[in-house]
Amino acid sequence: MKNTELLEKRISEGGMVSYEEAVQIEKEWSTEELCEVAGRLRKIYTGDYLDTCSIMNARSGKCSEDCKWCSQSMFHDTGVEIYPLVGMTEALEQARHNAAKGVRRFSLVTSGRTMSDRDVDRSAAIYRAIGRECDIYLCASMGLLTKEQLQKLYDSGVRRYHCNLESAPSYFPELCTTHTTQEKINTIRWAMEVGMEVCSGGIIGMGETMQQRIELAVALRELGVKSIPVNVLNPVKGTALENAAPLSDVEILRSVAMFRIVNPDAHIRFAGGRNLIKHLEKTLLHSGISASIVGDMLTTSGSDIDTDKQMFKNEGFTL
Repeated sequence: MKNTELLEKRISEGGMVSYEEAVQIEKEWSTEELCEVAGRLRKIYTGDYLDTCSIMNARSGKCSEDCKWCSQSMFHDTGVEIYPLVGMTEALEQARHNAAKGVRRFSLVTSGRTMSDRDVDRSAAIYRAIGRECDIYLCASMGLLTKEQLQKLYDSGVRRYHCNLESAPSYFPELCTTHTTQEKINTIRWAMEVGMEVCSGGIIGMGETMQQRIELAVALRELGVKSIPVNVLNPVKGTALENAAPLSDVEILRSVAMFRIVNPDAHIRFAGGRNLIKHLEKTLLHSGISASIVGDMLTTSGSDIDTDKQMFKNEGFTL
């Protein structure tokens, strides 16, 4: 029996690979082997169901954080639209639209390090209204909230909180100096403590190594994250990473496969940068992907919901 078969059998029976094993696997296995094993593990753990979600940019621009990739940072001149927290009417309209399209989850996403108690209360009121009117699962992405603020969101019906680690703990300080990985971990743990599931992933293509992508994958597993969005950096003019070199197709395929191999029972999710990987999406759907953000992606254009749904069905998924 080949090593690939032995490892696949171990993982399929509930075993996990260590960081050191994962690094060795990535070095030794071909892209075809990684993708095939990742695809089979996806079928074993998450089946053919593809989990869909949609996000609304609910507060934009003027962020106090210096994240090198972000168009909404006040340290960057990108011309991004700036506006405060959206109102009830606009948020309800977006939620209704996504629910009518059959999207499973809906999230308000806000720029900024955190939220004031007043804006958390306003958001909670919006979520309660959406819960009354729409058949859609509620998520939130609002920065480094306190446990008390997260409890308010949970009480309003939010059942999943999103807080990306963004990159490996060893590399994150190269990308942001205004907050730390540990602060993100604190928020994730508080969200879990109040009863929420957690969605947390990162961006690949920001200068990190493959070993650091594996480090991120292991860190997410250790936190118990079951929804992992894998964003591909879409360099924005005016940001510190505007001239970042694009990843090769092989790097993207291998990265996604490794996220699945390290996190076999999580949903590995298409996220930002989909416009850069359209030609790879069908292959990625059979290389570990089991979920997707659909619709627009905050400050960049996303993908048409109906077109996405048809593609997922054509590739053998149920929604």
